[in-house]
Amino acid sequence: MSAVIEPGKRDDRSGAFALLESEDPGRVFAWREGRPVSVAEFLADVRQLRPLLPGAGSAINLCDDRYVFTAALCAAASLGRATLLPSSRARQAIADVQSAHAGACVLGDSATCEIGEHVVRLPRLDGSPARHAAEPCAVVPTDIAVIGFTSGSTGLPKPNAKTWEGFRIGSRLNSHVLCAALALEPGNIAHVVATVPAQHMYGMELSVLLPLFGPFAVHSGRPFFPADIARALEQIPAPRVLVTTPVHLRAILHDAVELPPLAAIVSATAPLSADLAAQAEARLGAPLIEMFGSTETCVIAQRRTARDSDWTLHEGVSLQSQPDGTLVNARHLHQAVSLQDIVEVLPEGRFRLCGRNADLLEIAGKRASLGDLTRRLLALDGVRDAVVFQLEAESGSPIQRIAALAVAPGRSERSLLAELRHAIDPLFLPRPLRLVDALPRNETGKLPRAALLAAVKNF
Repeated sequence: MSAVIEPGKRDDRSGAFALLESEDPGRVFAWREGRPVSVAEFLADVRQLRPLLPGAGSAINLCDDRYVFTAALCAAASLGRATLLPSSRARQAIADVQSAHAGACVLGDSATCEIGEHVVRLPRLDGSPARHAAEPCAVVPTDIAVIGFTSGSTGLPKPNAKTWEGFRIGSRLNSHVLCAALALEPGNIAHVVATVPAQHMYGMELSVLLPLFGPFAVHSGRPFFPADIARALEQIPAPRVLVTTPVHLRAILHDAVELPPLAAIVSATAPLSADLAAQAEARLGAPLIEMFGSTETCVIAQRRTARDSDWTLHEGVSLQSQPDGTLVNARHLHQAVSLQDIVEVLPEGRFRLCGRNADLLEIAGKRASLGDLTRRLLALDGVRDAVVFQLEAESGSPIQRIAALAVAPGRSERSLLAELRHAIDPLFLPRPLRLVDALPRNETGKLPRAALLAAVKNF
């Protein structure tokens, strides 16, 4: 699709809308190495990338630089092409996606071009002249924007198609939640640093879509270590928002580094305990908003975890409890989505999360959840990271044993099991419990089941 309309305008007849809903081409869109990048510069960079996309198929966007990723995403969209987001950068994961989408090209930047022989290396986009500001903006179709794949933490990755119209609706809701937490005045913008990759749906929603559909500018990097996070935050002005995960929060709290003042913290990808949330708020001096969602649904709810145990649904989202999970209906979804999460629906658009269908255990008539067992293991002194999970059933037996991996320097497996015995029913003690230097987390902090099973087998 190559038609153009003015920024901020909707063309309902063609089923498309402008790439950016901004009437101000001078508004800061992103930050790169301490330099602000305007909406006008971003749109010029999108136009620069359009002729570099080969063929007519979808684009597998592996760019590390968040700004280049976003520009490539929008360039592909303005040509009517969907972007594919594999569950990982493993060659097999990419090959699986390509085999299912004939003609899909792989886009990368300097950090990702070693992945394969046929990666289209995109330029750094070091700056475009402001004279392009008056040019109209390419429109994007309202149909498929991206196809994201689940992480594989509970099995094989599954594809989930997302539309631009759905993205816009959901992004406005996320923006509303953050603007309220920030007390952001109309006409002002907030600035985001994210530790999660743009390819993950949470990273997509909270670091790529926010500047496209709301009053936000995003840092182009993806800092990992606490010192890198502090450095990235120093490169953007206040009010600052840190979009991160429980894994990164724990690392920050264990490190002596001081972060610049934050206006808000956002967390997702893994359950966040009230204790960790309270510690983070006290240390970082900002409200922590936990987002609830999935690749299948995108973000549908939020809570202030340090003080709220229940979740508040986004406007237009409703839940229906089912025996084996929960049915989600939302304006940004083209059809209802079934999740494995077990919830108790409460009045006034709230719900209580009771666990996941696949997370619940029953042994000798007693019940427990893997999530709760993991939280109890994490609560032991000296445990920096941990997970409790079920092994595959042995041949000829329906029983799946419980296992655990823990990062606990200075502790022994025996001492941890002895303490855990006082915290949980002995029926649910993980055997084996193995000490490791690090859990096999992927880029977003999730733990693919195959990686957990392999880690146990390595002992």
